[in-house]
Amino acid sequence: MSSASSTPTEGTAGGTGSTTAPAGGTRRRRRRGPRTWLAALPLIAFTGLCFGLPLGALLYGAVTRTDPATGATALTGEHLSRSLQGPYLGSLVGSVQLSALTALIGSVLGVLIAQAVVTSRSRALRDAVLTASGVLANFGGVPLAFAFIATVGISGVVTQLADLSALGWNLYSFTGLAVVYLYFLIPLMVLVILPALDGLRPQWREAAQNAGAGARQYWRHVGIPVLAPALLGGFVLLFGSAFAAHATAAALVGGSVPLVTLKIADALSGNVLVGQENVALALGLDMILIAGLVMAVHLPLQRRSARWLR
Repeated sequence: MSSASSTPTEGTAGGTGSTTAPAGGTRRRRRRGPRTWLAALPLIAFTGLCFGLPLGALLYGAVTRTDPATGATALTGEHLSRSLQGPYLGSLVGSVQLSALTALIGSVLGVLIAQAVVTSRSRALRDAVLTASGVLANFGGVPLAFAFIATVGISGVVTQLADLSALGWNLYSFTGLAVVYLYFLIPLMVLVILPALDGLRPQWREAAQNAGAGARQYWRHVGIPVLAPALLGGFVLLFGSAFAAHATAAALVGGSVPLVTLKIADALSGNVLVGQENVALALGLDMILIAGLVMAVHLPLQRRSARWLR
């Protein structure tokens, strides 16, 4: 009798304990929530100040027009419309073409170099390539342009020794600018794709060989499908880096190659036409939209390829 009566008591106590524990855990999680937001407030404020305010000012200037006589401001789509017409549209197309071409070539060459490093047994070679890639991927701007001008420019050392001018070489052209961009895009691709290549397990190759598959079949059915997210993510990253580059192109080709970053600089400085600042802001907004689309593709691919880094 007593044992029968004690059983519900124990069950009730156990049930009570099992129901109160999650509630306590929920309360603890709720307490941690505000603390987490408070800890993130400095980062949120910094991000809003450094990125939110410039973006808001750019958006405001791109869609508004101020009457010089009355000073009244009104909404307008004229600036956005002009940014997608004539030479401004040509500069956007030129930047996309240059970025896509250099990203494609840089991705292919970067993968080949990274694969050679992964398959090599030399630790010194791997360290040297990684160190050089880390330095060269961040070497750009005016110093890079000057280095190429002094080397393969019209009066460059290599140009004079190899008589590159007779072969039709011109550094100050679309092709020459693409070669300069590859100087820092290829090392960047090496850094991006190397961890993914390290994630290819030797057991997969051994299993493919045991099944009678050759090297071509292994890469077609195993290697490339596994590396596809990292390859596409690296291509997108290289595209964004080339698309946003300005100082190298400005110092090297000036206005001879139509690029959107150069058009923005000319419009802001009044180099071609006066009073085109709002069109420059509209071009900047166009770049942000294109970069947003690029990042929308890159981030999911990056999450999928991150599992190979574990």
